[in-house]
Amino acid sequence: MIRQLKTFTLRLIAGANVVTVVLMLMVGCSGRLNPDTHPMLSNANLFFPVFMIVNFAFLVFWLLFKWRWVLIPLAGYVVCYVPMRQYTPFNISRDTPRDAIKILSYNVHGFSGLNSTDGTPRRLLSYIAVQDADIVCLQEAHLSPYQAMVDSILGELYPHQETVRLAEGGDCVAVLSKYPILRKERIEYPSRGNLSAAFYLKLPTDTLLVINNHLETTGLSPEDRSQFKSLVKGELRDKQVVEETSKLLIYKLAEATAKRAPQARAVADYIKAHQGKPMIVCGDFNDGPQSYSLRTVAEGLTDCYVASANGPGISYNRNGFFVRIDHILCSDDLEPYNCRVDRKIKDSDHYPIICWVKGVLNPKK
Repeated sequence: MIRQLKTFTLRLIAGANVVTVVLMLMVGCSGRLNPDTHPMLSNANLFFPVFMIVNFAFLVFWLLFKWRWVLIPLAGYVVCYVPMRQYTPFNISRDTPRDAIKILSYNVHGFSGLNSTDGTPRRLLSYIAVQDADIVCLQEAHLSPYQAMVDSILGELYPHQETVRLAEGGDCVAVLSKYPILRKERIEYPSRGNLSAAFYLKLPTDTLLVINNHLETTGLSPEDRSQFKSLVKGELRDKQVVEETSKLLIYKLAEATAKRAPQARAVADYIKAHQGKPMIVCGDFNDGPQSYSLRTVAEGLTDCYVASANGPGISYNRNGFFVRIDHILCSDDLEPYNCRVDRKIKDSDHYPIICWVKGVLNPKK
């Protein structure tokens, strides 16, 4: 009787493991759903790390109690290889070529910091100066109130600076460059508070197209984000609270995802219209590595983080979102090296993402 009960229990756990694997695959591929028609389901990829961890717990369990059945979680990781690599890639480290371009993309939160201390703008600008990137792409980059400080800290390093603003007092993206900026233009799409812009940089051997993005924000308040974190970690105990919180968060996330979808398509159309040009596409996508937005924009491009980085690269410096929402992409005539998210500086609600690229350009002066 005890043996039969043990066998039944193990089979029940095995069934739960199989269900976990199936859900992990479905969640990992949810970014393929069009948010126009499936706004809620297309957000399921935010929970992918939860299923990865649960599947790992099953793996440990089988190693301890029934090692032959460890094939179930291992098979799960195999069938979920693509979404797993998108979320947390692992690559062999390579030396960065000396003549590679260094790209820095950073949402600087309007230079206001998380605690609105007077020293935040100077710390952020000093950090950018120390990084000494060849091209800096900033989002929420309201430079004008700090222009004197920008000039004193970055003016000599970056003689070429351009911004594109949504409207007076609205969002602003900026490019600081060691190379001349020939022209700029906004990529048109519907948004009340976000934008994307294209900048054309003159390098010694070619023109490089840089597209700087700040796609639609999630619209979640700090309290919402805290609740989302508690929900993901299973810290909410009251069933009614869990249900109400889930519905509210899913609705808000779905609403923002539906707004980002046409924005991503507009950027993708611009990229397709300029195919054949060397290009860098980067910025704050407000969407994860398996999302519809990133998948749409990245079509035909190389995801620099997936191709050259290691680990999940969580780039949001606030509660709840254990995913990478800042990205750097490049055209296939450029090769990325050692992309990383720098989590040492915490003065913005985002961490900067950094990458080196090299290709046919041979750009270094």
